[in-house]
Amino acid sequence: MGQYAPRGGLDDGEGLPGSRGEHVLQRLFATRERAERFYDRQVVDRLTPHMREFVARQEMVFVGTSDAAGNCDTSFRAGPPGFVRVMDDTRLMYPEFRGNGVLASMGNMLENAHISLLFVDFFEDLVGLHVNGAATIVTAYDAVRRYGLEDEDRTVPGRRAERWITVEVEEAYIHCSKHIPLLVRQDRRERRPEGRRPAGDDYFGVGQVRSAGREREVAGKSVE
Repeated sequence: MGQYAPRGGLDDGEGLPGSRGEHVLQRLFATRERAERFYDRQVVDRLTPHMREFVARQEMVFVGTSDAAGNCDTSFRAGPPGFVRVMDDTRLMYPEFRGNGVLASMGNMLENAHISLLFVDFFEDLVGLHVNGAATIVTAYDAVRRYGLEDEDRTVPGRRAERWITVEVEEAYIHCSKHIPLLVRQDRRERRPEGRRPAGDDYFGVGQVRSAGREREVAGKSVE
């Protein structure tokens, strides 16, 4: 990452990766020396060959975005290994499929291009990778025309990408293995725990709560 030139002061972090806020806390909590070692050894502005190989075999990614006001949203994407395409050491692309129509993540991208991707290997190496950068929404047509991304069954079998998200890499660094649980793959079609209610549109009971609220509202009006 090059040599840093500390100038003193509580929040001095000029020349360092990261935010002013983390630099302030590093001074307050006396972690600056450890942080600088991490920045120097682990934080890069492009994907290393090992990072590219890691991303190419991942089956899931957590996606963080926020709107222009800073309101955040974290989403989840999954698919077969390779569903997140490594275009080169500065660019990733992942598919967007038909969903609930809310388009929260892409809506945030229109207001604020900053995006955070977190890849976690729960099954083998128990390690994670943070990739931060700038997002652009690309139509399926342009993905084919500009990048040659034919939507074969290499993304999600049986589903066709409606759009793609291009991520221009600005920062990448490790998420260490501490506290990452070891999980075991299972065929979800065969897994049906006894007594467990099936996941559905109202798994968390929102409809029931709103229905009860409407009933109370109606009952209150009838009393007036």
